[in-house]
Amino acid sequence: MSLHDLYARRTPFELAFPDAAEAEALFVRVAEEAGARGADTGNPHQFAMLGAVGAFIRELRGTEGSAAAVHEYGALAYHAFHFAAAGRRVDLVSAEAARALVEATDMGGDPVAPGRAGYLQLPQHLFWTSITPGEPPQSVDGFFWNLDDDFLRVLMALGLRPDQGLLVVPLPEAPWADRDAWVDADMREGGADFTSSLPGAELDGLYSLESAGEVLKFLVRVFIQIGRVEGEEESPPSDATTPLPSSLPYFRVRPDG
Repeated sequence: MSLHDLYARRTPFELAFPDAAEAEALFVRVAEEAGARGADTGNPHQFAMLGAVGAFIRELRGTEGSAAAVHEYGALAYHAFHFAAAGRRVDLVSAEAARALVEATDMGGDPVAPGRAGYLQLPQHLFWTSITPGEPPQSVDGFFWNLDDDFLRVLMALGLRPDQGLLVVPLPEAPWADRDAWVDADMREGGADFTSSLPGAELDGLYSLESAGEVLKFLVRVFIQIGRVEGEEESPPSDATTPLPSSLPYFRVRPDG
């Protein structure tokens, strides 16, 4: 299976908000309404109750949609708002760095997030997950993450296939005070973290994320690596066409050395 990590691909943020002016207008309405109502935009529940957010959710899902879909779109709006407010930081993990971080037995170091929010993009088709029993596994594009003094909140973005649109999976918020314990913990019950049962997974060196704990474990390992190896801001090459490149600058997460 072909993996891609040459440049940052179009992000879920750009897919959800293709018009930059409309996105900015929405975020301004959200901030103004929150200020008028005394709502805390950092609190996901208060954020989801804002009228501007509700209108955005209705626009995405139409007149019908399950409660789960409402939750997913609300989480997408929450993470997109904070992603934009924090400067739209994108970190692209190289395949070499991803493998090193998965296989490390002693990471050491203190997980320090490179800001308050960002999007971590994985090498294309390297990580997979199963979200619905009986349905084919989905390729994981990456994670939105948002951090305050108490909690790390993560939204997993899947697939980004033209035939299915954008799929997102909100994960339970996790106490940031526990971050050191995530680095080397065994997160998956009944199996080794990140291992995959996909046909050909061993041959292609593919990984699976089957628990929220595995996502947290990988994410804080990336934070440690970003602190060790400082990346330079990059832009996709001008002739990049497949996969579609992101319009956002990004930092490349590299392995040691």
